[in-house]
Amino acid sequence: MPSYRRIQVHTYSTDFRKATEIVEEPELPSPAPRNVVVKNHYLGINATDVNITNGGYGRTTLPVKCGLEAALGAFAEYTEVPAAKIIKSPELSPAVIPLTVCGVSASLALEKAGEMKSNETVFVSAAAGATGQFVVQLAKLAGNHVIGACSSDEKVEYLKSLGVDRPINYKKEDLNAVLKAEYPNGIDLAFEGVGGELFKSVLDNIAVFGRIIVFGNVSHYHGDSGPEPQYGYVQNRKMQLQSASLRGFLLFHHAKHVPEHLQRLLTLIKEGKLKAGIDPTEFCGLESVPDAIEHLYAQKNIGKLVIRL
Repeated sequence: MPSYRRIQVHTYSTDFRKATEIVEEPELPSPAPRNVVVKNHYLGINATDVNITNGGYGRTTLPVKCGLEAALGAFAEYTEVPAAKIIKSPELSPAVIPLTVCGVSASLALEKAGEMKSNETVFVSAAAGATGQFVVQLAKLAGNHVIGACSSDEKVEYLKSLGVDRPINYKKEDLNAVLKAEYPNGIDLAFEGVGGELFKSVLDNIAVFGRIIVFGNVSHYHGDSGPEPQYGYVQNRKMQLQSASLRGFLLFHHAKHVPEHLQRLLTLIKEGKLKAGIDPTEFCGLESVPDAIEHLYAQKNIGKLVIRL
């Protein structure tokens, strides 16, 4: 049997490059019953990949596998996965990669955690990112007014192409001031995965009976800053005064609904109603995984980051 390479975590760190190494296995894994071994041609990058190297998902004896797209240990030339999770792709291309985690997460979070309706004001952070791009489109398809926060003028143009009603480049505009001036009635539903000051702006502008979906806390994944000691009280008081709710979302807890939502997304793409954007930057080989993650955290990506093996 042929050998293969994979990435493993050898030390816990917020720096993915320092925390990982490429190792070569002498032969392919032998699949357990009802599992199969898949040869990977493309890898998907997610912000939460750093939560394995920083111990955010818990710390165990090292080394550990990493990469979360489709299966734990995805950063490898071959991966063992349950046969039941295999999805037949019409062609060998990265086109389906944005859907399997990011698209499905967006769809499920809006439905299950956000209880999205129509004719609401919906705010999306990191709106031009791999998951945000789906949130804004699905919110528009449901008949909502969508605000998309992003970090560059190029991303503003991308959001406009997706139909976002009010793109906001928060590096040029004061997000909190814009929300207060243009949306005095507040935000009905927020999809928030950044945290920090951006989350504070969302909280400060949440509407009565508003809902905030907590999808992540990217601003803290890469750093070592601790929580503000008094902010928990401020947050809770604000939520109480608005009768608002804070709702966490983790895809794992909704696994049984994934096939249904994936099929729904594939249908929307086939009908031309949904776009699955892939960042045009080229990354090739396992060696480029740290580069791609740094590209993401430098806020340079538009859409999903994909690596070709």
